[in-house]
Amino acid sequence: MGIGTGIALFVIGAILTFAINVDVTWANLDLIGYILMGAGFIVFIISLVLVLRKRSSVETVRHVDNTGERVTEHETRSDSSNSDPLV
Repeated sequence: MGIGTGIALFVIGAILTFAINVDVTWANLDLIGYILMGAGFIVFIISLVLVLRKRSSVETVRHVDNTGERVTEHETRSDSSNSDPLV
């Protein structure tokens, strides 16, 4: 569920609430529309937060030669363009 799903739920809810004027005995379409708009807004905000959060990855490289083994780690973060060795 992503940003597009949140927008779609919000639009469907707005259509049910404001554009359709049908009286149905078994359901209140205005209430269903408001519920869908609220759910769409919440899904949109949660997806936006997940997309914009900071991400990091650690890359571990092992080098084995005659002198022994050397391990190098590099951490990459999405908020900075350079990577710092952690060795």
